[in-house]
Amino acid sequence: MLDINHMSVIGFQNKPDTNFASENEKKLKEQTDSFESLILKQMLDIAMEDKNSLFEKGTGSHIYQSMYHDTLSKELSGGFGYSELLFNFLTKKY
Repeated sequence: MLDINHMSVIGFQNKPDTNFASENEKKLKEQTDSFESLILKQMLDIAMEDKNSLFEKGTGSHIYQSMYHDTLSKELSGGFGYSELLFNFLTKKY
């Protein structure tokens, strides 16, 4: 079984602990992580189509696959760099 808490072993970074200057920055980081999660879910949905499914094909199997992809994408978000890139762009002061 894949242990998501130790993904750095296979190349993924753990979510870094960041000190935020304000509560707004903390909320913004949560939103950028959520956006990254959405992008990752779309990528997982495409990459893990029904070819060799983990779940039996039956009534509601697409629901279980979607739930699995959603959970996996939420756990992986924050470590790919999309969230950090977007956060840095939105907090850049001109």
